[in-house]
Amino acid sequence: MKKGKKYQDSAKLIERGNLYDPTEALELVGKTAKAKFDETVEVHLRLGVDGRHADQQVRGAIVLPNGTGKTARVLVFAKDDQAEAAKAAGADYVGEMDLVEKIQKENWFDFDVVIATPDMMRFVGRLGRVLGPKGLMPSPKSGTVTPDAGKAVAEAKAGKVEYRLDKANIIHCPIGKASFGTEKLEQNFNALVGAVIKAKPASAKGQYIRSCTVTSTMGPGVKVNTSKLG
Repeated sequence: MKKGKKYQDSAKLIERGNLYDPTEALELVGKTAKAKFDETVEVHLRLGVDGRHADQQVRGAIVLPNGTGKTARVLVFAKDDQAEAAKAAGADYVGEMDLVEKIQKENWFDFDVVIATPDMMRFVGRLGRVLGPKGLMPSPKSGTVTPDAGKAVAEAKAGKVEYRLDKANIIHCPIGKASFGTEKLEQNFNALVGAVIKAKPASAKGQYIRSCTVTSTMGPGVKVNTSKLG
């Protein structure tokens, strides 16, 4: 696939095969983000685990110190007091079966995060086939199935991100916008990497973080020296 001129110019700033310190890598990402919009900066971590085994799954969530630069649209399945708490915390949509049916019948997905109280999961479970593939299914591991809906909404609005392995044992996670600058991006980067290291399965053998790349939406990837992590 032919790359555009901006991408090619950006790629010239990066030495191929070089492994950069996190600060240097994030500085380069800022310089190579040349699109007309504020590009999202992502971290890609390849881990030395086998996610096919239940005891080697790596999954969790963390509130980034500087947020993500994007205000999440939050949908909450709750009733009574918990529904009121979710609304007070700023949830965009709160409901019960009415929202389950809206998703099923209208193929409606105008939201970024789904939160549910435990008593609602018997209804939300029916949406597994549509929410699961989109990474939106509520889960106790990510704190999105919770008896405290208000707190979960507040965290989601503050910049909580979920990290989980894909089929290739790689975690892909946003850590902010190019406009944040190196310092704020590095604080978010360190928080995410720290959480992933803390989540290391006891059964993981050998090198845990095999490779790390940071990139902006339209820019080239910058490889990070993993010996500097954790």
